[in-house]
Amino acid sequence: MNADAALPGKVGYRRVLLQADFDRFARLSGDDNPIHCDPVFAARSHFGATVAHGMLLYGCIAKALAELIPGPGAVQLEQSLMFPSPTFVNDPIEVSLVVAGVSDGVFDIATEISKPGADGAPLVVASGRTRVVAAGAALPAVAPFAPRAEPGDAALYGLRPGMSASAQRVFSISDLDEYGDLVGDRNPIFRDDGAARARGFEGRILPGPLLGGMFSDLLGTRLPGRGTGWMKQALRFPAPAYPGEKLGATVTITRLRSDKELVNLATRIVAADGRVACDGEALVLVRNLENKAG
Repeated sequence: MNADAALPGKVGYRRVLLQADFDRFARLSGDDNPIHCDPVFAARSHFGATVAHGMLLYGCIAKALAELIPGPGAVQLEQSLMFPSPTFVNDPIEVSLVVAGVSDGVFDIATEISKPGADGAPLVVASGRTRVVAAGAALPAVAPFAPRAEPGDAALYGLRPGMSASAQRVFSISDLDEYGDLVGDRNPIFRDDGAARARGFEGRILPGPLLGGMFSDLLGTRLPGRGTGWMKQALRFPAPAYPGEKLGATVTITRLRSDKELVNLATRIVAADGRVACDGEALVLVRNLENKAG
């Protein structure tokens, strides 16, 4: 594909997510937050039932991206996500991508997942934007995310600005295979070493939703903790991450808003050699925290 070749204006597909899908992503990511996996706990929350992980929905978007930009493999530079409504078990979701523009082989794409609302009209459950480099185009530099410094509260449910949690993980080829089987992402740079080397990498790389799953684990089980709901996530990918290498993920509280029970956190994944593989910022809701005493 030519770097500035025209793509279809819009692509998409439909899928129904099951509790088994929620549970598989929980095992893959480590995020067994009860709002995803415990129907009894979730029924007592403001959701009323278990809801899909944000990074599982991101994986559904990544599947569509691989189909929109075929060939040796599209490379994501960044992805923003908002989750205005929950996705429940058996919800019929529709994934939709719309190409907004292209410059020097970098595509600006609007990403959206919706489901039928109570009135039959589409109800958005995930929306955002991504920048993707097509095959044949040079990979531009990606600047790390710069968290915003905004005033907030000193404490909320035992949480304070500056608190952080970290975890390390080494992803395996079997993790990549499980991810691809679960969400249907067939991008060859995640599946074939030769295709990844053709794009300038050392071998197959880890997809964004799998990296974001490290944040999902920390946010949903450690900080703020079990019961946390994801509202927004911005992700940037300054450098590739590979299966078999040790990665360290950290989330750090940057702002608390007691009136809305919201927490902002800086999110970062660093490889053993110091390169930043994923960077961004999260906004989460702590209304349903299992332990509000901190």
